[in-house]
Amino acid sequence: MKSLYLSGARVLSIALLSLGLAACGGEEKVAKTFDPVAFHPDDECHVCGMIIEEYPGPKGQAVTDKQARKFCSVAEMFGWYLQPENQHQNFTLYVHDMQHGSWDEPSNEHLIDAKQAYFVVANTLQGAMGAALASFADEQAAQQFAAEQGSQVLRFADIDQALLQSAAGTMHGMSHGMPHGMQHH
Repeated sequence: MKSLYLSGARVLSIALLSLGLAACGGEEKVAKTFDPVAFHPDDECHVCGMIIEEYPGPKGQAVTDKQARKFCSVAEMFGWYLQPENQHQNFTLYVHDMQHGSWDEPSNEHLIDAKQAYFVVANTLQGAMGAALASFADEQAAQQFAAEQGSQVLRFADIDQALLQSAAGTMHGMSHGMPHGMQHH
């Protein structure tokens, strides 16, 4: 009987220890962030398959411990992220800080956490797909760019599918020669 009691106690101790370790591991995953990765000349957009570096404007990426999904534009990254199945994954989103580099060649040395960034719809600039969203680490730089673009500064939570579609419609209208004042906003 004593041996049965000791065996049961060992099994219970191991089970409790395992549950404790599993709980610690779960907390670590929630708090874990991943570093950005470099963009390479042959990288393809995770959504549309286009060669990322062939298009102007800031790019985005979603990084996990196992992989990096890269996007040809900030708008493509948001379009992917806003899908319900992607919002609950453990990854870190990065975008170019457009205070560094140029629209044609954003600086890969200045990738910033997208959830902390300031965004501006770039009404007069072309991006890879859909809306051209510029991203900034500094709010003042974003405000200055917004004034130049006749736009406003947005935060991560402000960007949704409706905004992306509206901004893409504006860009589509501009590419067909419509005057800026005649576009729908």
